[in-house]
Amino acid sequence: MPSKDLAARYRDILENFVAIDGYVAGLTSDALARDGKTRDAVERCLARISESAVRVGQQAEDDAPEIPWIDVRRLGNHLRHAYDRINPDLIWEIATADLPAMKMACAKALEKLGR
Repeated sequence: MPSKDLAARYRDILENFVAIDGYVAGLTSDALARDGKTRDAVERCLARISESAVRVGQQAEDDAPEIPWIDVRRLGNHLRHAYDRINPDLIWEIATADLPAMKMACAKALEKLGR
Protein backbone atom coordinates (compact mmCIF):
# COMPACT_ATOMS: atom_id res chain seq x y z
CA MET A 1 0.00 0.00 0.00
CA PRO A 2 1.49 3.39 -1.02
CA SER A 3 2.08 5.85 1.76
CA LYS A 4 -0.12 8.86 2.30
CA ASP A 5 2.97 10.94 1.67
CA LEU A 6 3.12 9.71 -1.92
CA ALA A 7 -0.47 10.78 -2.54
CA ALA A 8 0.23 14.11 -0.83
CA ARG A 9 3.19 14.73 -3.14
CA TYR A 10 1.10 14.06 -6.24
CA ARG A 11 -1.57 16.40 -4.86
CA ASP A 12 1.12 19.05 -4.29
CA ILE A 13 2.21 18.68 -7.91
CA LEU A 14 -1.36 18.97 -9.17
CA GLU A 15 -2.11 22.01 -6.98
CA ASN A 16 0.92 23.79 -8.36
CA PHE A 17 -0.14 22.93 -11.92
CA VAL A 18 -3.51 24.51 -11.25
CA ALA A 19 -1.83 27.61 -9.85
CA ILE A 20 0.43 27.91 -12.91
CA ASP A 21 -2.56 27.51 -15.22
CA GLY A 22 -4.20 30.41 -13.45
CA TYR A 23 -1.10 32.57 -13.54
CA VAL A 24 -0.49 32.18 -17.27
CA ALA A 25 -4.13 32.26 -18.38
CA GLY A 26 -4.59 35.02 -20.94
CA LEU A 27 -0.87 35.80 -21.14
CA THR A 28 1.55 35.50 -24.00
CA SER A 29 5.17 34.46 -23.71
CA ASP A 30 6.25 38.09 -24.00
CA ALA A 31 3.78 39.21 -21.36
CA LEU A 32 5.07 36.59 -18.93
CA ALA A 33 8.67 37.63 -19.62
CA ARG A 34 7.79 41.26 -18.79
CA ASP A 35 5.66 40.47 -15.71
CA GLY A 36 8.20 39.82 -12.98
CA LYS A 37 5.66 38.98 -10.29
CA THR A 38 3.87 36.40 -12.40
CA ARG A 39 7.11 34.91 -13.68
CA ASP A 40 8.35 34.63 -10.08
CA ALA A 41 5.09 32.93 -9.08
CA VAL A 42 5.33 30.44 -11.94
CA GLU A 43 8.97 29.72 -11.19
CA ARG A 44 8.14 29.15 -7.51
CA CYS A 45 5.40 26.70 -8.45
CA LEU A 46 7.82 24.89 -10.77
CA ALA A 47 10.33 24.68 -7.91
CA ARG A 48 7.66 23.11 -5.68
CA ILE A 49 6.75 20.66 -8.45
CA SER A 50 10.41 19.75 -8.77
CA GLU A 51 10.79 19.22 -5.03
CA SER A 52 7.65 17.11 -4.90
CA ALA A 53 9.06 14.99 -7.74
CA VAL A 54 12.23 14.50 -5.69
CA ARG A 55 10.13 13.35 -2.75
CA VAL A 56 8.08 10.95 -4.88
CA GLY A 57 11.35 9.42 -6.03
CA GLN A 58 11.58 6.38 -8.27
CA GLN A 59 7.87 5.73 -7.85
CA ALA A 60 7.23 8.62 -10.25
CA GLU A 61 9.01 6.79 -13.07
CA ASP A 62 6.92 3.71 -12.34
CA ASP A 63 3.63 5.61 -12.11
CA ALA A 64 4.15 7.93 -15.07
CA PRO A 65 7.05 6.76 -17.24
CA GLU A 66 6.10 9.16 -20.03
CA ILE A 67 7.24 12.13 -17.93
CA PRO A 68 10.94 13.11 -17.96
CA TRP A 69 11.21 13.04 -14.16
CA ILE A 70 14.96 13.53 -14.14
CA ASP A 71 14.50 16.80 -16.01
CA VAL A 72 11.69 17.81 -13.64
CA ARG A 73 13.97 17.24 -10.66
CA ARG A 74 16.87 19.07 -12.32
CA LEU A 75 14.67 22.07 -13.00
CA GLY A 76 14.51 22.81 -9.28
CA ASN A 77 18.28 22.98 -9.07
CA HIS A 78 18.37 25.23 -12.11
CA LEU A 79 15.75 27.56 -10.58
CA ARG A 80 17.68 27.73 -7.31
CA HIS A 81 21.25 27.90 -8.51
CA ALA A 82 21.10 29.42 -11.99
CA TYR A 83 18.28 31.85 -11.26
CA ASP A 84 20.15 34.63 -13.04
CA ARG A 85 20.27 32.64 -16.28
CA ILE A 86 16.69 31.41 -16.51
CA ASN A 87 15.27 31.81 -19.98
CA PRO A 88 11.70 33.16 -19.79
CA ASP A 89 10.87 31.34 -23.03
CA LEU A 90 11.77 28.04 -21.36
CA ILE A 91 9.48 28.84 -18.42
CA TRP A 92 6.68 29.63 -20.89
CA GLU A 93 7.29 26.40 -22.81
CA ILE A 94 7.19 24.32 -19.65
CA ALA A 95 4.10 26.08 -18.34
CA THR A 96 2.08 25.90 -21.53
CA ALA A 97 3.37 22.90 -23.49
CA ASP A 98 4.90 20.45 -21.01
CA LEU A 99 2.68 20.75 -17.97
CA PRO A 100 -0.63 19.60 -19.45
CA ALA A 101 0.70 16.08 -20.17
CA MET A 102 2.42 15.95 -16.84
CA LYS A 103 -0.73 17.13 -15.11
CA MET A 104 -2.73 14.29 -16.67
CA ALA A 105 -0.07 11.72 -15.76
CA CYS A 106 -0.02 12.86 -12.12
CA ALA A 107 -3.81 12.82 -11.94
CA LYS A 108 -3.77 9.23 -13.22
CA ALA A 109 -1.08 8.26 -10.72
CA LEU A 110 -3.13 9.76 -7.91
CA GLU A 111 -6.19 7.92 -9.17
CA LYS A 112 -4.25 4.64 -9.08
CA LEU A 113 -3.51 5.32 -5.45
CA GLY A 114 -7.22 5.69 -4.84
CA ARG A 115 -6.92 9.27 -3.69
